[in-house]
Amino acid sequence: MDTGISSKPSLWEKIAYALGDASANIAWRGICAFLLIYYTDVYGLAPAAVGLLFLVVRFSDGVSDVAMGIAGDMTRSKYGKFRPWVLWTAIPLAAVLSLTFTCPSGLGYTGKLVYAYVMYILFTLVYTANNIPYGALMAVMTDDDRERASIGSFRMAGAFAGGMVVQGLLLFLVAWFGGIDPSVDVAKDPERADACVLTVTSPRDVAHVDISTKDMLAKIVPVGSTNEPTVRLSVPLKAGEKTSFAVTGEEGLSSESFTIVDQNRGYSYAIYSLSVVLAICLFITFFGTRERVSPPANQHADLWSDFRNLARNRPWVVLLVVGLLFNVYNAIRQGITVIYFTHYVNRALLAGGFFTALMIASIVGALATAPLVRLVGKKRLFVGTLLAAGAVNALFAFCAPTDIALIFAIGVVGEALAAVFPTLFFTMLGDAADYSEHRFGRRATGLVYSAGSFATKFGGGIAGAIIGAVLARYGYVGTEPGTIPGAIPGIRLLMGVIPSAIAAGTSVLMLLYPLSDSRLSEITAELAARRKK
Repeated sequence: MDTGISSKPSLWEKIAYALGDASANIAWRGICAFLLIYYTDVYGLAPAAVGLLFLVVRFSDGVSDVAMGIAGDMTRSKYGKFRPWVLWTAIPLAAVLSLTFTCPSGLGYTGKLVYAYVMYILFTLVYTANNIPYGALMAVMTDDDRERASIGSFRMAGAFAGGMVVQGLLLFLVAWFGGIDPSVDVAKDPERADACVLTVTSPRDVAHVDISTKDMLAKIVPVGSTNEPTVRLSVPLKAGEKTSFAVTGEEGLSSESFTIVDQNRGYSYAIYSLSVVLAICLFITFFGTRERVSPPANQHADLWSDFRNLARNRPWVVLLVVGLLFNVYNAIRQGITVIYFTHYVNRALLAGGFFTALMIASIVGALATAPLVRLVGKKRLFVGTLLAAGAVNALFAFCAPTDIALIFAIGVVGEALAAVFPTLFFTMLGDAADYSEHRFGRRATGLVYSAGSFATKFGGGIAGAIIGAVLARYGYVGTEPGTIPGAIPGIRLLMGVIPSAIAAGTSVLMLLYPLSDSRLSEITAELAARRKK
């Protein structure tokens, strides 16, 4: 590994580094946006049980975050401290993500719950082993804090591009891989133009098939059932058996008007294909980056000193709390979106377009961060954009299901503003590592960056618990369509008011962050002088 001050990272190196966060976000945004609805509507777990699962798993994962930060700092190899972990975890991360979205046959409710805990814990452990060293890598690619801000912008652009892939494509891939090629017959009602009987014959047993019209306007109920008709019906189908449904509320329906999808198979195969992309991107990150900054030459392993310094590192402490709260805000928005479009807007596939629009807005926000930092500074930019993002997000409270353009506009503007935060957050963790070296004479980059992973994962756990608790409070059961209408007020709160209140509180706490841009410049100059000696 190079020591001291060396050449700046090239454009290609920044792109290669960005692909690492594209991979991380294929995994993480896939989990945040789709695991909740997969567990409740496909897997069949209760919302409260899923919320508790998220909280327990991600809180316990905080220990592994710290352990991984220490492991990264102690790693010695010809490739550096942090790059080897990107290589070692590429295939395991792809494999465990795939298994998390796989439901083995023959498991009862308890068995499925145990399997969900085991696989989710394994996922968080492998993700930690990948993401903390990956995040710390940015701090040792250059010792220039402005170059670090540039790398941070590329990183966030990569993150949002990865998020766009998984959030924009996944539902379409689910529909593609989940197709069961059934025999479909539509018998029209001679007395009502907007009514018919749909008869479906599946070529194989399907434990969980979703049936709706493509525009989700008609209401469907099994023939002979006393349940209320719904725009989306989830039922089992037996191979070769005819199953009939009464359909009302939409005229001119034919066999081509319906979508009939095996959600379980669709989710699993969609995630399998994206996991391959994830692994390839991580290999590119490993081979395309370099480590240039080393700890002080006289530094020896001293975990007690590193932990003590971390507790006295005020910039790091503030970032830990602020990062945790922001990730609660962000994970609630991501976790409820598919449910919001599925059950409130009644157009599930539109969630893919919404996610894509948000990812484009996020890339714009991320790339705009570096020049905005030069204009107004990191701290003021963070506080202002997050306050504005929360205010915009609150406007979801005024959206009706038919206000598609307004829903998209609010989402895009709010996401462009919120995208500034993660870009700044990981850049500022590098600043906190510089602060620690400047003040205490020791550099524990991996340990400092464990805050980023802990905030992301535990924030998501708190968000999952909040979503689960609110949905349970309003009686939501994903596999029972009759419970959905009563849960709509809770879904709307989770989409708008609740995350907006969290954003407002987070921006106020950021006022406690002590490092100004002028102070950072002084620290960078003094560290550069020390390293020349």
